[in-house]
Amino acid sequence: MMNAAHLHLISTHLAVVGSVFGFCLLLWSLARRRDELIDLSLAVFVIAAVLTIPAYLSGRPAEALIKGTPGVVAELIEQHAELALVAFVGMGVLGIASLAGLIAWRSPRAYSRWFLALVVLLALGVGGLMGWTANLGGKVRHSEIRATESGGLPR
Repeated sequence: MMNAAHLHLISTHLAVVGSVFGFCLLLWSLARRRDELIDLSLAVFVIAAVLTIPAYLSGRPAEALIKGTPGVVAELIEQHAELALVAFVGMGVLGIASLAGLIAWRSPRAYSRWFLALVVLLALGVGGLMGWTANLGGKVRHSEIRATESGGLPR
């Protein structure tokens, strides 16, 4: 049976990978000047934003399951949760902007430069936030990750 921690881990990984994949696809589609690939990258951002909803909402219930477990650092949970809110809002903005672009430029598909520049900047910032948030989340449970920052000793 899947619990909140399972849901949190699965949806988080999908949202992070989706944001990075969408960013790479967007850059490639801009280099190739292919509007249909831009459409696809925007759709990936919309899907990643939707996947961020269960990732964020399952965070507190997942926290309740692991808090007090040996090796789990409560301070890191709080840092992860605070950054997760920022990443969640950022992903929501990127998802809404992407959906708006798909609707606004339905026909013909000549995306404006300002819109594409905005999406590239949003995707870069959100991808960084998602990666940073995921890294903090990994440190909550994995002392081997924390060990690299404290001179080789787990905290």
